[in-house]
Amino acid sequence: MSDLREGADGVLESIVALRARVAALVEARSAGDPTAGDPLRGLYVTEETARRIASEPLPGTVSGAFEPSPSAGGRECEDAHGGGRLAVLSRAFGLSALDRHILVAALAPDVDRRFEVLYGYLNDDVGRRRATVALALDLAGTGTFDASARDRFHPAAPLRAGGLLDVEDEDRPLPGRALRVPERVVAHLLGDDSRLDAELQGVGVELLPPVESSGAELPPPVESSGDGSVPAFSELGARVASAGPVTVHLRERVPGAAADAVVTALRGAGRPVLRYRPESADAVAGRALVREARLRGAAVVVEPLPSRPGPLVRALASRGATVVLAGTDAPDPRWAPEAELLALDAPDDAVGPGDLWYRELGGLERDFDLDEATAPYRLSGDQVRRAARSARALAAFEGAGLTLAQVQRSARLVSAPLLDSHARRIRPAVGFADLVLPEEPLGLLHELTARARHRDRVLGEWRLRTGGGRGRGVVALFAGESGTGKTLGAEVVAGELGLDLYVVDLSSVVDKYVGETEKNLERIFAEVDRTDCVLLFDEADAVFGKRSEVKSSHDRYANLESAYLLQRLEAFAGIAVLTTNLRANIDEAFTRRLDLVVEFPFPDPEQRVSLWNSCLAGTPKAEGVAEEIARCAKEFELAGGAIRSAAVTAGYLAAARGSSVTGEDVRAGARREYRKAGRLVPDAVAPWAP
Repeated sequence: MSDLREGADGVLESIVALRARVAALVEARSAGDPTAGDPLRGLYVTEETARRIASEPLPGTVSGAFEPSPSAGGRECEDAHGGGRLAVLSRAFGLSALDRHILVAALAPDVDRRFEVLYGYLNDDVGRRRATVALALDLAGTGTFDASARDRFHPAAPLRAGGLLDVEDEDRPLPGRALRVPERVVAHLLGDDSRLDAELQGVGVELLPPVESSGAELPPPVESSGDGSVPAFSELGARVASAGPVTVHLRERVPGAAADAVVTALRGAGRPVLRYRPESADAVAGRALVREARLRGAAVVVEPLPSRPGPLVRALASRGATVVLAGTDAPDPRWAPEAELLALDAPDDAVGPGDLWYRELGGLERDFDLDEATAPYRLSGDQVRRAARSARALAAFEGAGLTLAQVQRSARLVSAPLLDSHARRIRPAVGFADLVLPEEPLGLLHELTARARHRDRVLGEWRLRTGGGRGRGVVALFAGESGTGKTLGAEVVAGELGLDLYVVDLSSVVDKYVGETEKNLERIFAEVDRTDCVLLFDEADAVFGKRSEVKSSHDRYANLESAYLLQRLEAFAGIAVLTTNLRANIDEAFTRRLDLVVEFPFPDPEQRVSLWNSCLAGTPKAEGVAEEIARCAKEFELAGGAIRSAAVTAGYLAAARGSSVTGEDVRAGARREYRKAGRLVPDAVAPWAP
């Protein structure tokens, strides 16, 4: 209770002090105001009062606001004072001297409230306390009879087009319309740029200050491809920063990659950047964004473009600001038909996130190669920063050094594809130690992971796959009998790369209606192109089967599906694995588009022993199990999948008894798999035997 009393006492003391200041202000005002005793004071303004207020010194007015006005004829800014925010703003927005007079006249009540009284007197209406069009022109030395002066209030004129002046009361004749300067412009002219415009709060706009040109944030230089694509992003940023108002559209392959590199390059060139991630095509936010950029001398980078971005692009383009639009779709001239939109293709190899990973995580204690760990991920700079922050937080939470699992988990979180409607996700839980394969297929799987890690260098920097719209995908075919480890091999590859494995659900892809299967496949391929995962087409011959001679409409449309897949694999940029039990059913045209073909052979007796031991590694085993495993591996010709099922059967039998796995349990599991396959059990006794 005493704490509450002490808090109340503090408030009461403040109120008492405020009342004393109010009393002093009332006394000072009454002493110098001859109308202090007028009972109608405030309802009208006398001539004497207007003269007295106009003759008082006005503190804090804008320098050079009311210099004598030239003619209204649209002359460019003639700033007699040379500097100050008003002069800089006039040059940035292309204001004439008359525009500047109008702006200051409209601004005055927002700076000194005594202008409200004066404007009420001059407007012959005490309730109209803002400058009107007629009053602003009178103060500038012209009038509403001057057509060129009236034109300064047209929506396309610099003041209104730049968002510096709002004309209210649209239902009134032009001379009587009130003028208002947006609060953001008022704050800027008074020297306050600490906050973004209120219209830009909470809509995905981020202000990024410039950095030194020699700072570490600049992207590494890359050589120009010589095919008309964009040169190094550092050079592009310098060109855009020095080119003046320009609108550029960058078509990028990986969402956000080009935009992030351009942001870094612009900041390195000494320009602040307003990065906008719009959720909708909001033209109002676009106009406020351009005004903010022109006030600050900043560039605008927009990524990703929303669907149907026309209203936003029209609000941003050709309005006196440097604007960079980035997206994966080609620009549409209908977005801004009156604007000059410079369309450029971003090179795929222009951004290398390796340096950014090192800047974010290089100083942390770790026991793995950061380059090798992050090579499979095609993340933009913003995604890398988010993943690095998450990895650092995980390391701090666990109270240890940075681990490979933390980096991979964080990278997967920011690169998770939206494939759940057409594919089943598997979080890899196995590694190469869990694979039992001969040396040749095992080496090919290692080569597959190496291709996924180094494809940007080999296919991009070394230019070993150029032209024809070819992508940088890695596609492999795993062929072999059922149960030989094809799906497990795909999971091992995904786990080695630190990626999730997505198994395509053929029931949700194949459709009886013509063209729907291709649409479903395109959704999958497009999503995998943008994100980091391993895509598995199990039983791929159902989709990638051979084309046949056209004898019916069914054959024709089946061939169209194969033709689509042949074209799509050429431009594929992700990692895909196809598995089949019957390699002969795969169309030969697909073979040329495969990077690797891995044959999974049926295991020999020694490999079967290793498979049994691997499957039963975590179970309690009785004496003599190892000898029984060796005998079963020799007698029962089972593939790895069947051995896993047999081991599970043995585990259930042992668990039901409440004891360890015995040799008889192992043999019972092997017999069960033989019977399931309809094969003759080697040690079974014939029913007619004595």
